[in-house]
Amino acid sequence: MTKDWKTKLIHTDAQVPSGYRSLATPTFRGSTTLFPSAGAVTDEWDQSRVGYTYGLYGTPTVMELAARVCELESGRHTILTPGGQAAISLINLALLQAGDHMLIPTSVYYPNRKLATRLLSRFGISTDFYDPLVGAGIAELIQENTKLIWCESPGSITMEVQDVPAITAAAHTRNVRVVCDNTWSAGVLLDAFAHGVDITMQAITKYVGGHSDLLLGSITVRDDSLYQRLGSAQQVIGCAVSPDDCSLALRGLQTLGVRLAAIEASALEIARWLTTRPEIELVLHPALEACPGHQFWKRDFLGSSGVFSVVFKAGPSHQQILAFVDALKLFGVGYSWGGVASLAVAYKMGHTPGRPSYDHRIVRLNIGLEATTDLIADLEQALSRVRS
Repeated sequence: MTKDWKTKLIHTDAQVPSGYRSLATPTFRGSTTLFPSAGAVTDEWDQSRVGYTYGLYGTPTVMELAARVCELESGRHTILTPGGQAAISLINLALLQAGDHMLIPTSVYYPNRKLATRLLSRFGISTDFYDPLVGAGIAELIQENTKLIWCESPGSITMEVQDVPAITAAAHTRNVRVVCDNTWSAGVLLDAFAHGVDITMQAITKYVGGHSDLLLGSITVRDDSLYQRLGSAQQVIGCAVSPDDCSLALRGLQTLGVRLAAIEASALEIARWLTTRPEIELVLHPALEACPGHQFWKRDFLGSSGVFSVVFKAGPSHQQILAFVDALKLFGVGYSWGGVASLAVAYKMGHTPGRPSYDHRIVRLNIGLEATTDLIADLEQALSRVRS
């Protein structure tokens, strides 16, 4: 068949040599997946079982990242989402229905709280917020219709480390599932499944991506029935991930070990230095004894990462705390952490029931890969704004 040149643009006979091998995973982009025959066409989402069917469910690049995250977390199945919050949403939408109840720690990532109070509540799903240090006492909070308990250890901003094994033991006695936001540990510093968790999720955006240039989330399970419920929900919600972002995350995985080790060492040195400062009342770093739940970190975690908070002594105004952050030259001001650059964000806690009364005195730091001595010098010069 002789082809017009315009047809050749779409249906080429050109060939390249075969046998190319590389250390890099190829980036497969595509929405349409071609089937070998008309009879093979299917819209099944579980491509691990039926083969590739549609780009929404993942290209080989996406599937490889999912498999490698699953391997690191010692799971059986991993589903990727367009961000950490998308992973949180997918879990709740897949596993809850009208009339159900869930429990969330007061220290949880704030968008998780907003999802519960502003959206899920409209669909008849109720939520209670519990003290993150409640441990086995959570048994008293479980209701007949409780279906899900969230853990986030350590908690966002206030850094409480939870007694996850005690919570999971109490939950399983009542046939309640437990999900853990394991982002702070990059999915590797806390073996969530070994401590009884049923579902673990993390924002791949953070330490796995590692360079502040992608948005991805992951959900990992060991139970096949949970995987089917999550996958079926993802199919109809349509939260596809970018193969290009997955390619960047696969690259980030290769340096995760050395980055985490360097960040841990630097963050610990800075945290210990901050405990000596006269301006600081409390350093909320899980590896330090003063951090609430430190004993659980010491028992359950393999190490620490680079995110922690400091609480200033009473006295400085809100404007002075903001001036401290603005005076930092090496710390950017931004929410999403886990990259190579250090960050600082000042928070105003207000008087939320069940939360510490730090008011405007708390600042969260993300330690990156800058020289530790330079970061300490930067913090020292900025602290003068608080003293003045």
